[in-house]
Amino acid sequence: MNIKSLLLGSAAALAVVSGAQAADAIVAAEPEPVEYVRVCDAYGTGYFYIPGTETCLKIEGYVRFQVDAAPDASGSSDWNAFTRGQVQFTAKSDTEYGPLTGVIVLQANANNASEQGTILDSAYIDIAGFRAGLFYSWWDDGLSGETDSLASGATLHNSIRYQYESGDFYAGISVDELEDSIHGTILNDPDGIPASGDEFTTGLGESRNNVGIAAGIGGKVGAFSYQVIGGYDTDTEEGAIRAMGTVAIGPGTLGLAAAWASGPNAYYEESEWTIAAEYAVQATDKLKITPAVQYFDNVRNGGYVGTVTDTTDFSSDDAWKVGLTVDYQIVENFYAKATVDYTDVDGGDDVTKGFFRLQRAF
Repeated sequence: MNIKSLLLGSAAALAVVSGAQAADAIVAAEPEPVEYVRVCDAYGTGYFYIPGTETCLKIEGYVRFQVDAAPDASGSSDWNAFTRGQVQFTAKSDTEYGPLTGVIVLQANANNASEQGTILDSAYIDIAGFRAGLFYSWWDDGLSGETDSLASGATLHNSIRYQYESGDFYAGISVDELEDSIHGTILNDPDGIPASGDEFTTGLGESRNNVGIAAGIGGKVGAFSYQVIGGYDTDTEEGAIRAMGTVAIGPGTLGLAAAWASGPNAYYEESEWTIAAEYAVQATDKLKITPAVQYFDNVRNGGYVGTVTDTTDFSSDDAWKVGLTVDYQIVENFYAKATVDYTDVDGGDDVTKGFFRLQRAF
């Protein structure tokens, strides 16, 4: 009996010791908290919360391959291919003044293996209708096709702008630093990619640092959309006004635009006045065909529409342009575009140019 009791007691003791050792062996450290990315639907699709913050971020962009065709498109060659990659970061967060928005757009262009460059395409802060930074002006807006000339070459400026919006109506005013286009031309940059070592020559203005004042109103009434804008270049002391509207008619959308300039300036320099029209036909769900025509009266001295010279006045010559743009959606987020236009200028050479583009958006 004593032996049995001893054996049972020994077994119980071993069980206790073994249990304690086993328990110690399988004890795991407490898992650290993990925060997963959360979808932010307050500002539309594509936004997510930056972990650990209440700021919503959206990343989007595109990859583009394009072949241009024009007289001397690249040196003595009448065609040129290039590739572009663009990515946009948009950050939004709520404040007592409304959403605080920050946008950064980076663009990388490659003309070939050795001629490449990355630029800051836009970067601005936006809150309560106020915007400050590098962004495109209202003059960058245009008709849907690719053949109209309704603004001067540079529409991207360092600016401060206020825009009031209410429903389908907006109105605003902008103060722009004007350094490009009519105010300066790159001398040693054959690839067209800005870089810190580029040399510039002064254009029509006396200085490359100039101020412009622009204002605009626009909106939508039923099937009709409209925009009226104006700009004054304080250096050339010249201004321009442009009106543009579109309306859905039949199987497509009719677009009309007109512009007038008191003289060549940073907002519009092509001619004293112009009128343009297009009709964008949605032939199928994936195919859009847009024929367009534009007339220019009293074009700028020094060559065909689109050139930059040191001549400060308009001529008595006129010009006209016809073009066709075809857009096709191959699959979702993958598009093809082809365009060609012909320009005839009094006293100048006729010009035919165009491009073919493939673009994958994300």
